[in-house]
Amino acid sequence: MSNKSSEPNQIVRARKSYFRWTVCSLLVFLFIASLSCSNREKTSSPVYTSLSDSARYEGIATCKQCHADKYETFIRTGMGMSFDSASEKKSSAVFPDHAPVYDKYRDYSYYPHWDNDKLVITELRIKGHDTIYERNEKISWIVGSGQHTNSHLMSVNGYVYQVPLTYYTQKEKWDLPPGFEGGHNSRFSRMIGLECMTCHNAFPGFVQGSENKYNFVANGIDCERCHGPGAQHVKEKLEGKIVDVKNAIDYTIVNPAKLPINLQMDVCQRCHIQGNAVLKNGKSFLDFKPGMKLSDVMDVYMPSFSGDDDSHIMASHAERLKMSKCFLTSIAYADKQNKIHPSLTPYKNAMTCITCHDPHVSVRSTDQSVFNNKCQSCHVSTFNTIDGSHYNSGKECKESEITRMKAGNNCVSCHMPKNGTIDIPHVVTTDHWIRIPSTKGNLQSIKIFAGLACINNSMPDKKSKGIAYLSYFEKFSPNSSYLDSAKKYFNDENSDSITEYFSQLIRWAFLMKDYKKLISYTNTQSAILEHFRSSVMNDDAWTSYRIGEAYYSQNDLGNAINYYGKAVELAPYNPDFRNKLAGAQLDSENIVGARNNYEFILKENPDYVSAYVSLGFLIFKFDGNYRKADLMYEKALSLDPDNIQALMNKAGIQIFLGKKKEARNLIIEVLKRDKDNYNAKLILKQL
Repeated sequence: MSNKSSEPNQIVRARKSYFRWTVCSLLVFLFIASLSCSNREKTSSPVYTSLSDSARYEGIATCKQCHADKYETFIRTGMGMSFDSASEKKSSAVFPDHAPVYDKYRDYSYYPHWDNDKLVITELRIKGHDTIYERNEKISWIVGSGQHTNSHLMSVNGYVYQVPLTYYTQKEKWDLPPGFEGGHNSRFSRMIGLECMTCHNAFPGFVQGSENKYNFVANGIDCERCHGPGAQHVKEKLEGKIVDVKNAIDYTIVNPAKLPINLQMDVCQRCHIQGNAVLKNGKSFLDFKPGMKLSDVMDVYMPSFSGDDDSHIMASHAERLKMSKCFLTSIAYADKQNKIHPSLTPYKNAMTCITCHDPHVSVRSTDQSVFNNKCQSCHVSTFNTIDGSHYNSGKECKESEITRMKAGNNCVSCHMPKNGTIDIPHVVTTDHWIRIPSTKGNLQSIKIFAGLACINNSMPDKKSKGIAYLSYFEKFSPNSSYLDSAKKYFNDENSDSITEYFSQLIRWAFLMKDYKKLISYTNTQSAILEHFRSSVMNDDAWTSYRIGEAYYSQNDLGNAINYYGKAVELAPYNPDFRNKLAGAQLDSENIVGARNNYEFILKENPDYVSAYVSLGFLIFKFDGNYRKADLMYEKALSLDPDNIQALMNKAGIQIFLGKKKEARNLIIEVLKRDKDNYNAKLILKQL
């Protein structure tokens, strides 16, 4: 970065006039300033109207009316093309005649194709030359700009799920999505919750009380994700209130270029430090707005490994950049410069994401020379203008000059090499850790897990650290050592400690499957059900559900129903909670309650398999209607041909009808999928 910073003429004139003030004027100024001193001290940064709780979003179409030039280029960027309705125009995929993608662990094949203007993913099971099972799902949206991938989402009455097929653009290859490989294929049941949706898209119309239901889904990341809610900005411009932004800040809208460096980085880091996000108490993934500290909303953790500097994940751009000497040196320089000469654009004294990237212009349409010129604006010959030092001399200088010439003066190719990521297969991306190329060759270093590191907050609290380990166990790696690490942060020595860490201790005991311990924690809290509240992230609903599960495991149906019921009250659109409640009601022979809940689930989400199976059992046992029950099982198996309980229940109907051969064939199918199933073995022996 250059040491020189030009100052607006207005600032220069203001400084000259300052010295012409009279003593009297100065005293008046100091007196008035003292009256508001306490207020200023409470404000660490300017207050933008967009940070108000009542601030409203306008949408990209409104922004376009005044900023058409920015709009036209932005919609061609990776952010602008991040999410859209499934169409041939949106899809980057090639649809040749090819063999379906085969999952050898689950014995399913997947085939993408167009049915007129509808993109369809077909799931098949093939035996010999025959298709013995087929399921077709229409794709609602395509996620990804196509620079690296296209993933595919479907909507079931507003409940959004990822489907088990992704197109990897760089290799022109269809394959299972990340996380679906190696026997972990969740087929059509991976929920797309707020954490996923709010990084890949503009803010949706989220249905509170659900995990993944939306009444509105936008098409692409929009202007307000980086600039904040724009309603007040639009209002004032329409009223003719114009700010000279060359010499002042317009506080009705956030311009990230005019934010303090750390807050500007947080705008990018909201999505470009993908990791294990731990929300602060009462916060959701809808709460961060540009101009806020990201750590006021969430802490983001990443696993750190000793001996493995080269490993990085896809969306780790900000984290890797902050490891760079260029970044660290420039930040130290900027802190000093911005104190001496406060600037409307403080980032110009430092290296941030927008030093190299124009968020309104696609990387793909930006010539490589733009990035190299950024490097060479500081690294001229052997002189580093950031800190005034010489970073090369003599023979070493000549060697580096020769190397640079051989690379065609392409700094990025050597100092920011492209390589694979550890979380996304078939993808090569630029590593944003700017550094001197390693001389270690191809030697593989030993990778040792060193713990979880918070990468956006240097001082996370104990509760945040403990939750990070719980989440890592739950989402990424079910290793009991992570639960041991989590427990260290949650004191349970007395009732006050249990109260402080109650939901975390319940979650820990639930993941440990130590249900007696979980119930003992619950017994220390009087009238706990009365204290549970609804929230966007369903925190108390999950706690209530986990307690219900513990009581159910101990055959305490009364308490199980109470806690399941509270979970459903707080999160009525979570079918898992309601399904558990209905199951407990069925066990206690509350047939009306169970039936109502199963029917509610299927009306809400007609692809919810377990409800078909359980409702079929209810209809057969209590209504005596075996035909209708069998239809329920058939529907369940049309969605999930490997559903053990549906196969078992269907076999039960065949036995009831005296069709032993048909029943035997169904039990054999069960044992193919679950060879140790005790009940199936017993029935087969009897048959």
